[in-house]
Amino acid sequence: MRKALTAVAAAAFGFSLALPAAATDHAIGEELYQRYCAVCHGEHGGGGGDLHQLLSIDMPDLRTMTERNDGVFPMLETIHIIDGRTGLRAHGGPMPLWGGVFMAEAAEGMGFYGSAIEARGRVLSLALYLESIQQ
Repeated sequence: MRKALTAVAAAAFGFSLALPAAATDHAIGEELYQRYCAVCHGEHGGGGGDLHQLLSIDMPDLRTMTERNDGVFPMLETIHIIDGRTGLRAHGGPMPLWGGVFMAEAAEGMGFYGSAIEARGRVLSLALYLESIQQ
């Protein structure tokens, strides 16, 4: 089941992955989470990040996404929220559009297609990490 969900997520992005490595290695996603997300969502995903006192909204507990979705991790919805296609919006919403940030960071020297693949890989790594921390 896990490999099937990973394959569906990869297909949604239009590229394939080395599924066994993606299914077991969350180090990249965890590192990205700590760099980009923990400041708001907390070190372990439960809220209370360093910026929480400056925010006017409560951060959702990212460890209970599966529970809030009737026992199924909302992989595609999570990917879309992270990359900015749906969900909360920056400048009109509280969450930054990480897809654009990742594209801009990867664009130097990679060209459009290389940076798109890099950005999508980062988003997918984050989503897989979030799936791995569900309680």
